[in-house]
Amino acid sequence: MNKYSIIIPVFNRPDEVDELLESLTKQKVTDFEVIVVEDGSTNTCQDVCRKYTETLNLHYYMKDNSGPGPSRNYGVDKATGEYVIILDSDCVLPEGYLSAVEDELNTNPCDAFGGPDKAGENFTMVQKAISYSMTSFFTTGGIRGGKKKLDKFYPRSFNMGLKRDVYLSLNGFSQMRFGEDIDLSYRIFENGHTCRLFPKAWVWHKRRTDFDKFFKQVFNSGIARINLEKRHPGSMKLVHLLPTVFSLGCTLLVILALVFRFTLPGIWWTYPLCPLYLYCILLFIDASRQNHSMQVGILAVEAAFVQLFGYGLGFLKAWWERCVMRKHEFSAFNKTFYD
Repeated sequence: MNKYSIIIPVFNRPDEVDELLESLTKQKVTDFEVIVVEDGSTNTCQDVCRKYTETLNLHYYMKDNSGPGPSRNYGVDKATGEYVIILDSDCVLPEGYLSAVEDELNTNPCDAFGGPDKAGENFTMVQKAISYSMTSFFTTGGIRGGKKKLDKFYPRSFNMGLKRDVYLSLNGFSQMRFGEDIDLSYRIFENGHTCRLFPKAWVWHKRRTDFDKFFKQVFNSGIARINLEKRHPGSMKLVHLLPTVFSLGCTLLVILALVFRFTLPGIWWTYPLCPLYLYCILLFIDASRQNHSMQVGILAVEAAFVQLFGYGLGFLKAWWERCVMRKHEFSAFNKTFYD
């Protein structure tokens, strides 16, 4: 029996799985098994997995497509470890990842945990910009950047660990198509289990590869926030409303500028846009500094607006559909979840 069972759901991403498995061969802690769950892929990673059967305790399973949540549950049902660690297929681990997990558990044991993510040097400029927008203080308040906070930490499914018996007692991930990881995190606390951030157990996370796919992801995240509030009343915080406020505020400023354009002389009509100009400059400087690249800085401005508007629009759509029209739980881009 291994201490850790690493669960990796995958859909049509053999190259990414190759990178992840390669990084697992370099771990200093070796007391783990790997369970790869092929979720109905047409471009499978079976041949990739065969490459690592001599270097990893690896188990490969193929199943019909059902989405990442049920696929993770499928993998955990096959697991034998004391802890299960859930990773996305687009992650790569530094060689000290499991050592950091081991150190944290030995120092202060807990029932569940999670770690942050970072952008790798080999990421594309767009991936670095998206990573910045998802972790920056100026876009998310830093709540996803891996900093220790005074409030509860809710792990995400790209880098999430639980005691296997706790996972099974909670029936794992729900059938939610989006937000299923936060739903599980809420249930961890609601059932009296302990959960902590392991700041040194970070991963390189590639996230989405273009802004169209990124928009679909964050749009569904906005929808998921309303769905989560319906499932867990009182879970919504002020920070969850900020993208919607930002989206509405930007829209109002643009409308004011258009109105002033036809009513005021000279350049006075541009004044309502000054807050947006300042915000763009702030994002550009901060992202350029963090990534040592002005190109990433420019793309980060676009990524930030895609993220905030996408989330805000999804939130508004779900609020209208669920709170006003009283419809059932839903998500918008089911068929493109893995894109």
